[in-house]
Amino acid sequence: MTKIPFSELGLTPEIERAVAAMGFETPTDVQAEAIPPIREGRDVVARSQTGTGKTLAYAIPAIERIDTGEKSSTVQVLVLCPTRELAMQSADEVRKLARYIPEIRPVEVYGGADITKQCIRLRSANIVVGTPGRIMDHLRRKTLKLSNLKMLVLDEADEMLDMGFKEDIETILRGVPEERQTVLFSATMPPAILALTKDFQRSPVTIDIDSAHATLDEIKQEYLEVPHSAKMAALLSLMEFHRKARTLVFCNTKTMVDEITGELNARGFAAEGIHSDIRQSQRTSVMADFKQGRTEILVATDIAARGIDVSGIDFVINFDLPMNAEYYIHRIGRTGRAGLSGCSITICGGPRESSALRSIVSGINAKIVQIQPPTSVEVEKSQTEELIKLLEKTLREEPSQMFSAVIEKLLADGYSEVKIAEAALRLGFSGKYSPVPKIPAAEPFRPAVFEAKRRYSEKPRRDYTVNASGEYAPARRKNGGRPFGGKPQYRPAKAYGSHRKGQEK
Repeated sequence: MTKIPFSELGLTPEIERAVAAMGFETPTDVQAEAIPPIREGRDVVARSQTGTGKTLAYAIPAIERIDTGEKSSTVQVLVLCPTRELAMQSADEVRKLARYIPEIRPVEVYGGADITKQCIRLRSANIVVGTPGRIMDHLRRKTLKLSNLKMLVLDEADEMLDMGFKEDIETILRGVPEERQTVLFSATMPPAILALTKDFQRSPVTIDIDSAHATLDEIKQEYLEVPHSAKMAALLSLMEFHRKARTLVFCNTKTMVDEITGELNARGFAAEGIHSDIRQSQRTSVMADFKQGRTEILVATDIAARGIDVSGIDFVINFDLPMNAEYYIHRIGRTGRAGLSGCSITICGGPRESSALRSIVSGINAKIVQIQPPTSVEVEKSQTEELIKLLEKTLREEPSQMFSAVIEKLLADGYSEVKIAEAALRLGFSGKYSPVPKIPAAEPFRPAVFEAKRRYSEKPRRDYTVNASGEYAPARRKNGGRPFGGKPQYRPAKAYGSHRKGQEK
């Protein structure tokens, strides 16, 4: 479709100025198609993947919809999000858009945070962004009133339904004014989403953005195949080869997140892990460090990573295979955003996983290329180049008098310049640049054959078993007694002891 600049969308001067300050010149496809009907007050249902700019698509009309002349503060816009991270990020985007409109007061509410502080902030809010569970808590406490609601937005509706928020969402939708505007964004359109649009929207405008391919076109997709036991070595090799790259690593379990994070930190990387067992305050801190570049590598599960919207991610690495094509798109869509190129690498533990990955990718008509893990020679070369850059940068800086005095003393003691420099490098970088484990070649795929050899087709009797040669043999008791099929020997309890004593004689 033809790209038109934001300046031609007829935005208010304050929002247009804020959009320019955020660095956006032209809207994405979903923004260009969704903003006009939402501004007209129509209900909208849009299919669009994460990372296509849908937050601005509903935030710009939502801010314009707020009546800033009201004497008392009332909630006029409610945005429901599946996770705390997405709620915080969406609220931040609203604040950026409303930076020149002080009357706009967004508040985010979510579980894991102090509900008392949220209650105080809600008294002055006119835009609320929150998770369904915490929104329900405030409605029950009567600290959130929606009687004057004008717009309700369901962001990533399919994710909310998958997480079990269906009843909460329906309860909220039934409790708000019928004349409100309802806007729904979803990556997929399962029957449950279609039922929501039928029951709670009025003649919605349908927008279908083929954003999966629009997003994937900017991402180079690769995979490598190693023995399952060598997946960790392959990951470490990739990280050593691509040092200083901002990377997001996906795992399927919390245990693996912790294990990978520990391995990376032990090798000198600035890595953090995020999963559902981590406290909310820690998760907020981890995300802030990753956004601001203090953390190079973020290791996460799918659930914890929902709503992560960080620009400038160089690599997405699938350490564990995604569950399906939808999860694959959600994962790799974290890179290649805002017109930037990105790369995704999936580590397959053998031919079975490689075959499963190809099936996933074939479902979205994407191209994925097999690569080989970096060799130890390539990794060492990459480390050397990075170290030279660091040293050259340091050499251009002002010399330290203390270090100069140390070098002069060592030279006077008879040490050569080369020896001094080598010792300094070992002292400063020996723990950072470690040799990567050797990665064995992937073994060829040999499907297991499950075949039982029996002499007869019928099931063997209980008093017989099949030995290693495939022949029937009498089944004996563990204590070496008679076969189960034999005649049992019953002895009176009182006579049993005397009988054994007689045998011993």
